[in-house]
Amino acid sequence: MNSVKIAGIAVAVGLALGAVAVVRNAKAAAAANETTSNPKATMNDFKKPDPARLKQKLSAEQFAVTQKCGTEPPFRNAYWDNHKPGIYVDIVSGEPLFSSLDKFDSGTGWPSFTRPIQGTEIAEKKDTAIGYERTEVRSKVADSHLGHVFDDGPRDQGGMRYCINSASLKFIPVAEMEQAGYGQLLAPFVAAGLVKAPTTETAILAGGCFWGMEEILRQLPGVIKTTVGYSGGKTADPTYKEVCTGATGHAEAIEVVFDPARLSYEGLLGYFFRMHDPTTLNRQHNDVGTQYRSAIFYTSEGQKKIAKSVKAKLEQAKKFNRPITTEITAASKFYSAEDYHQKYLVKNPGGYTCHVLRD
Repeated sequence: MNSVKIAGIAVAVGLALGAVAVVRNAKAAAAANETTSNPKATMNDFKKPDPARLKQKLSAEQFAVTQKCGTEPPFRNAYWDNHKPGIYVDIVSGEPLFSSLDKFDSGTGWPSFTRPIQGTEIAEKKDTAIGYERTEVRSKVADSHLGHVFDDGPRDQGGMRYCINSASLKFIPVAEMEQAGYGQLLAPFVAAGLVKAPTTETAILAGGCFWGMEEILRQLPGVIKTTVGYSGGKTADPTYKEVCTGATGHAEAIEVVFDPARLSYEGLLGYFFRMHDPTTLNRQHNDVGTQYRSAIFYTSEGQKKIAKSVKAKLEQAKKFNRPITTEITAASKFYSAEDYHQKYLVKNPGGYTCHVLRD
C-alpha cells in the first residue's frame, strides 16, 4: 500500500490534516480494489506450497501419490484400519476432506469413506490409466491426487465408496481439531456424543485497523472464531465507506469467540494491550480517526471489572511512557464487516498492517 506509506510520511512531517484524508482514501481505495480482485473463495485459508517447499514437506511416498498419481500398497498404510474419531485433511494444503463419521471398512486395505465432509469440494476426473475407466478424486485447492470413487459403497449411506490413499491424508484427532483450526467442523462430533460442545465467551475489542488485529487474535490458543466489523457507533448497518468518514461513531473492531477454559478474558486482554499502542488517541500509526481508537467493549459486568483491573495494573506498572487512552464501555451491537475484510491478511499475505505482538 504505497499510498498509505506516503500518507504516513506526510503525518510524520506535520501535514496532519492532509494525511488523515490521504490515509482514509488510500485504505478505502485498496479495500474497494479487493472487492473485485479477491472475491469470496472456498476454503481460502488453505494453499498449496511451492514445489521446493513441497518436496521438503512430503515423504517420497506422499510426493509420489499426491503429485504423480501413485498408489500405496493395501493394508500397509497409515489409516486403513484407523478407527479413532477425527477428520482427514489434505497432507499438502491442510484442506479438510473426510470425516471418521463417514469412514467404513471396505475390506480393500485402503481408507474408505461414504462421502466427503459436507461443504468440501472434491474434484473428479476420468481416469483410463489402467485400461478401463475409473473416476479419480483430487483435492480442490491443492489438486492433490487422493484416490478414486466407486459406486459399490454401503447402500444405506448413499452407495458411494471413496477409496483414498493414506499418503494423501493427515489425520486430526477430534480432541485436537479446535487447536489445529478446524473447530468449525466439530458440530457433527458433538451431535454424535464424541466430544462436548466447548463453553464459549465473546469479546469485542478495537485497536486500530482490524486487518492486523485479526491476524494476531485468530491464531491465539483458545480463540475459536474471529470476525472483523464495526461497533460503538450510532449508525445501523454501516458500510466500510461510511465508517471511514468517522461520522458513524463506529470503531473498526474484532468480535472474538474464545474458550475461557483455555484462554481467560484477562489473558486475552493481555494480548490486546501487547498488539497495539493504547496511548495514541484515535490513532494507530498511519491510521488516524475515531474509527481507529483503542476500546474494550465489555459484554458483561464481569468483563467490565476485569478490563478496568487490567488497565489499572498496566498504568500502575508504568508499562507505557504515556497515559493509556483505551476506553472501556458497554458493548453495543456489533456489525460484521464486508466479506473481503474477513481474514484479510490470510487472503493478501504482505498486505498493510501496523500490528505486532510485543513483549
